[in-house]
Amino acid sequence: MNRFINLILAIVLLIPLSLKASSKNDTISLVYKFDIKQEIGPITWRHTKEGIEEAEKINADLILIHMNTYGGLVDAADSIRTKILNCKIPVYVFIDNNAASAGALISMACDRIYMRQGANIGAATVVDQSGKEMPDKYQSFMRSMIRSTCEAHGKDTIINGTDTTFKWVRDPNIAQAMVDASIYIEGIIDSGKVLTFTTNEAIEHGFCEGSAESVDEVLKLAGIKHFEIKTYEISSAGKIVDFFINPYLSSILIMIIIGGIYFELQSPGIGFPIIASIIAASLYFAPLYIEGLAENWEIIIFFVGIVLLALEVFVIPGFGIAGVSGIILIILGLSLSMVDNVDFEFTTPNLIPVFKSLFIVVGSFFLSIVLSIWLSNKLLTSVNSPLSRFVLHSKQNPDEGFIAVDNEAKKMIGKEGTAETILRPSGKVRVDDEIYDAMANTGFVKAGAKIKVLRFEYGQLYVKEV
Repeated sequence: MNRFINLILAIVLLIPLSLKASSKNDTISLVYKFDIKQEIGPITWRHTKEGIEEAEKINADLILIHMNTYGGLVDAADSIRTKILNCKIPVYVFIDNNAASAGALISMACDRIYMRQGANIGAATVVDQSGKEMPDKYQSFMRSMIRSTCEAHGKDTIINGTDTTFKWVRDPNIAQAMVDASIYIEGIIDSGKVLTFTTNEAIEHGFCEGSAESVDEVLKLAGIKHFEIKTYEISSAGKIVDFFINPYLSSILIMIIIGGIYFELQSPGIGFPIIASIIAASLYFAPLYIEGLAENWEIIIFFVGIVLLALEVFVIPGFGIAGVSGIILIILGLSLSMVDNVDFEFTTPNLIPVFKSLFIVVGSFFLSIVLSIWLSNKLLTSVNSPLSRFVLHSKQNPDEGFIAVDNEAKKMIGKEGTAETILRPSGKVRVDDEIYDAMANTGFVKAGAKIKVLRFEYGQLYVKEV
């Protein structure tokens, strides 16, 4: 009888435990998924940052990156891998086809890597836009970054009887062979070749946890039986920002900015060229500012450059330090706004996008000037042009009584008078109680100073202070 009672009590006690275990096994895991299926750059970095932050906000159990990329910018990849390494939620990556260069670095930052059969990971050598390998200082930084990424995952403890050994989860030495062709690892890579793993090779050498053909298979391999997938969606504002920070569109906006300024300087008062330039500048800087690329000081130096250029054209005679400084500041403001940096700090990987953005801006700058000159000839001089009404097309011939200047001013040569306004170098002078346009022969002449007329050229008197 006592045995029967004990059996009943045991069954009663085990039922809650059984139900609890069953409930635990049936728990639905929330998986947050976003894609990296384009060139690694500022857009990818923003999507990753927003995705991880949203996953943390909704308390996701797992983040899954669906990847297929040939690489991209080193600075953007560094930002992404740092965000992943610092993420409190486990991050897995499913390499659908390629994880080359910057994609390989990002994948190694993830807690687990899964690959489709036929996929590849590696080839992380730093190259320029033409595909030429960059100098060793860039490769050295990439080697260090990819080693530290692998080291962040630590080592596995291997116990064999009484012996205990430690093995890297992902071997940093193998990882840096994906960057440096001079590294030789017996049985893995020959010297003189950059390492790239297939799916099976990556599994064999610890750079892939398993082979899967779909996202669902990845989650099942990871031991997640019941799951709900939430996919990252780009907001409408995000789509607009993505559109306007495209390098090709940025080049067009730069051309409109410079072209508008050029037209306004050539034909002051028309109005719409400078309006077009202001709108283009707003569309150029606003998305970059929202993206976190354009800093306040970068926008400020652009507008300081505009002010200096305007002063050189309208106030200061000739074209000197102010004009040259203005052009330099305009180019720097436009270029640096395209690059992710903090204040005036530029690290080695940031130099590559700096040169790239500088090339885009300078190229667009000169192309804009050439097109502006061509368009000004076409639009302003053509009788059929809608802008022709701003240009005088009729001829005023001297034999019909039209003369360019008043020859009476020639009679003032040799006479003395006073400067009615400051001459820097042009201004007004009073001679024989008449006001004339005049030009200082050298330097500046203060208002009220005595002057002497030296000569008459191009419709103006040339004077000197006496």
